[in-house]
Amino acid sequence: MRATFSTSASPPAARKQFWQQAVSETYFPLDLRFQSASDFDGTLDTWTMGSIAVSRNLCDALLYRRHERHLLNEREESFLITVPEVAEIRFVQDGREVYCKPGQFLIERSHLPYEFSHSTRAALWVLKIPSDVLRARIARPERLATLQFDASRSVGALFVDMLRMTAPRLDEMEEAERATMGRHLVDLLAMAIEADQRVLVGRSSSVRNAHLHRAEHVIGAQLRDTRLSPQGIAEACGISLRYLHQLFEAEGTTVCAHIRNQRLLMCETALKDAHCRKTISEIAYEWGFADQAQFSRSFRARFGRTPSEVRAAARHSSAQLA
Repeated sequence: MRATFSTSASPPAARKQFWQQAVSETYFPLDLRFQSASDFDGTLDTWTMGSIAVSRNLCDALLYRRHERHLLNEREESFLITVPEVAEIRFVQDGREVYCKPGQFLIERSHLPYEFSHSTRAALWVLKIPSDVLRARIARPERLATLQFDASRSVGALFVDMLRMTAPRLDEMEEAERATMGRHLVDLLAMAIEADQRVLVGRSSSVRNAHLHRAEHVIGAQLRDTRLSPQGIAEACGISLRYLHQLFEAEGTTVCAHIRNQRLLMCETALKDAHCRKTISEIAYEWGFADQAQFSRSFRARFGRTPSEVRAAARHSSAQLA
């Protein structure tokens, strides 16, 4: 479903407030600083793909600020994947300042204050992904915030090409098809991120982080396999079982807890898909849970609701939008 916001329909005196509201509705509350509010020109197109949203933002120079006060009533964390097509953007978060130019894309966190700006007229694609959806595919995505990724070649370029081609076609799709395209875009994004060597080593460039990432990658690739075990993961990574356990203990978790959490996130994503026709038992088994009673207990402990309650809420919400 497309929504379009354009300042061309607003009188000059109302454009600042109009754009402030459009941006807050599309992303989340932000403060804006304009070079010239009365002369400001902008168009914002947005589409939904299930729980994922994509937008095309074309506007004059602007500074966006996300403050601590904006976070007080925010419960749902999300990540913004920003792809500049025209003009370089500046982004500051968690003490780090980066510049992202056309041919790259940038990852931003909603649950930390930040500044985002461009000093000339810019054209941006922005993909908004709920935290739980991204975490189901990429472990610890918060470590990716403020990193720029190459969008000029290989999987990164394919991700951006698909983003650009998909949005104009979404108006022609049914709700279920749009949700499927959203999942495909997140899968491509995950592939592009996994291909970047900086993700292997993290910010500290340590061997430990490289081994941890490889272990997470093995887990993600074999998540559906009920036989997945710490011993098999250690062997696939070429490290000892003891060292594998130490890697995850340093992150405040255990190997088995990480596996269970990733499986639960994938199950939750499937249950929130109102068009998924698999039974709860089939979804649980597909993601490596052989014991249904254990799955239900773990799911409720993790999300505070039963699998049936999550599915019912998703279908009710979908019915209201239909």
